[in-house]
Amino acid sequence: MSGPLAGVRVLELAGIGPAPFAAMLLADLGADVVRVDRPEPGALSAGDPGRDLLNRGKRSVVVDLKHPDGPEVVLGLADRAAILIEGWRPGVAERLGIGPQAALARNPALVYGRMTGWGQQGPLAGAAGHDIGYIAVAGALHPIGRAGGSPQIPLNLVGDFGGGALYLVVGCLAALHVARSTGQGQVVDAAIVDGTAHLTTMFAGLLAAGAWRPERGRNLLDGGAPFYDVYPTADGEHMAVGALEPQFYAELLRLLGIADADLPAQHDVAGWPVLRARFSEVFAQRTRDEWTALFEGTDACVAPVLSLTEAQHHRHLVARATYEEHSGVRQPAVAPRLSATPGQIGGPPPLPGADTETVLTEWGLGAHLPRWLGDGAVHHRPGSH
Repeated sequence: MSGPLAGVRVLELAGIGPAPFAAMLLADLGADVVRVDRPEPGALSAGDPGRDLLNRGKRSVVVDLKHPDGPEVVLGLADRAAILIEGWRPGVAERLGIGPQAALARNPALVYGRMTGWGQQGPLAGAAGHDIGYIAVAGALHPIGRAGGSPQIPLNLVGDFGGGALYLVVGCLAALHVARSTGQGQVVDAAIVDGTAHLTTMFAGLLAAGAWRPERGRNLLDGGAPFYDVYPTADGEHMAVGALEPQFYAELLRLLGIADADLPAQHDVAGWPVLRARFSEVFAQRTRDEWTALFEGTDACVAPVLSLTEAQHHRHLVARATYEEHSGVRQPAVAPRLSATPGQIGGPPPLPGADTETVLTEWGLGAHLPRWLGDGAVHHRPGSH
């Protein structure tokens, strides 16, 4: 592996969602990520594990944590890792004997990253949950949606991956920086509710300044403003409009052909229904492709709303190689891009247990391998992909 994290060993205790995404990002940037999978094949996958892109660039070992030697295998790997990532409920790792106290006692420089929804402490710490509940409590779900309507679900991008995985990565890399200079590891408590609340900092400032109304769909960036909204086109598709600045708004009106129309002023809130009706009327007169040809490359800040599949073929993203074909699967490329030490997709998702023998040998545990394989503490499944 190449990249800025080349040589950094990361141990991931298998889970779903944000923790695997965080580990994938570290792998994309060059870390040697080893995922500890369960003996039950497919226990944490909704489909073909070879197509679970959150596991790309990783290697897999299968460890039976219910076996008496299972925790020792994990702790042995943690001894040789710089970062450990787990996404279980608080207390689970401790009950298995592989919690931060046990791991840090053996490897004081270890960064122990913990990914949860509610955090390690607090009244809800032990409760089950998913993205939708975390962003609801953190105040991020309420503002998303149309005026007078219900909140709309932004996939699980805001909570799991935005407020969760990315904050876990930032925390782990910050703690790694400290560990490298002081030899002192620590626990990273990455709670989705914390990260999601942190993402709303700008809006907290707007609220404090009286510049944000608590009602959904009544503000500048939540679809309340007609010049920051989406509009249906003649073919049933949509265009996204984000003409906030006056010069961009003027360009929008010009390209829509209504620059000389008798319209309310851009920031006349009372006139926004009139503007929205006029924009809707005009956008409905052409197809999405026709509007795209007219607006693309201009300063009107208008773009077509593309599906996940269509986005892969947009000419700008193609030119930037934002998506790439890897092992027969079209997928997002590594981000962000570094000029001197760029990351890369290290390989397709491994099948669980495909790398057990190789990893244990490379990480200095090969002497125990025959016994652990023989008594079922670890499993090896040949044929990695």
